[in-house]
Amino acid sequence: MKRKVVLQLSGVERHYGQGETSLSILKGADFALHSGEIVALVAPSGTGKSTLLHVAGLLEHPDAGEVLINGQACEGLSDDKRTAVRRSEIGFVYQFHHLLPEFSALENIMMPQLISGLSRKDASERAAQLLDYMRIGHRADHRPAELSGGEQQRVAIARAVANAPLVLLADEPTGNLDPATAHYVFDALEALVRQSGLAALIATHNHELAIRMDRRVTLSDGKVVEV
Repeated sequence: MKRKVVLQLSGVERHYGQGETSLSILKGADFALHSGEIVALVAPSGTGKSTLLHVAGLLEHPDAGEVLINGQACEGLSDDKRTAVRRSEIGFVYQFHHLLPEFSALENIMMPQLISGLSRKDASERAAQLLDYMRIGHRADHRPAELSGGEQQRVAIARAVANAPLVLLADEPTGNLDPATAHYVFDALEALVRQSGLAALIATHNHELAIRMDRRVTLSDGKVVEV
């Protein structure tokens, strides 16, 4: 069965500069991500991995080209509509978990659901299901400071998918974890993708994890190329 393209970058360019000096990071980058697949983005630091994720996640505007989410061109959308697409269709996971320290694991996962208008009861039930799925249901009432690094990152992943997005973008999600914990966290993430049909693009320096993914891409001279 042919899988659906849920994220597409077409001719994307991104430049940074001050005055007459300009640094070109993305130069006509093309990329497609399909539902149910995990793609590793592997490239040296400074080549534009984070920029690519920010543009793909509608956190930055490209200087040229187009980003399509589930077939919808996003560059012409108002800021409010871009925010709505980002909130409903895209989940983010970063190297540092960015959990809210004053709230429990369960409450951290409930937060994006409540913001999207879900009832407290329904948000709590889904958060509990996700914690169980990530095998940390027994830690639901613990605050981030009471969790291990691997547990914190699994909570962050659960929070990122709480609103059932189509696309998950992760920037070095296991970068702060020891190798054994990194594999454990990736196992949970992979199971989530396979079960839900989510599409994931994961920037990583961990080549052992990268080779476990469906495809590997890198950045070369501002373009996305298959490894």
